[in-house]
Amino acid sequence: MESGNGNEREMPSRLERLCQEKGLKMTGQRRVIARVLSDATDHPDVEQLYRRVTEVDPRISIATVYRTVRLFEEASILERHDFRRGRARYEEIPERHHDHLIDVQSGEVVEFRNEDIEKLQRRVAEELGFELVDHRLELYGKRLAGRTAKAGLSVRKKAAGETRQ
Repeated sequence: MESGNGNEREMPSRLERLCQEKGLKMTGQRRVIARVLSDATDHPDVEQLYRRVTEVDPRISIATVYRTVRLFEEASILERHDFRRGRARYEEIPERHHDHLIDVQSGEVVEFRNEDIEKLQRRVAEELGFELVDHRLELYGKRLAGRTAKAGLSVRKKAAGETRQ
């Protein structure tokens, strides 16, 4: 539940809690930005994020959004993605690892987890004499007409987001 000024909420968002755990100073404007990011159903870029936060608090400048996103990224609270669209896009550091499949026509991002892929990546690293400590997998494709995900995959679709004007 938000109060009248848009800067307070009874329950902090996951991102706000992460910021507090990392010892970041949480100004009212940072709280708004953290909340909007936590509520995002897509991977917004800074301009999309700016438009959304100014709907909550029009006093927030784009410079504040850029600084806050950079701060959150440096604190390992946000993850930055490129997705080949020419702009960095962001999501909260996930609680559980997932990979991305990006529709090159619509920009839709599908988050998925596939244990066979995870096992293969670990095996490849071991065969090359490495212990896998992290990885990022981004697949790019075009949706086939009338096709949906096969059973057994852990899939979560995220909206494509707004288009640049």
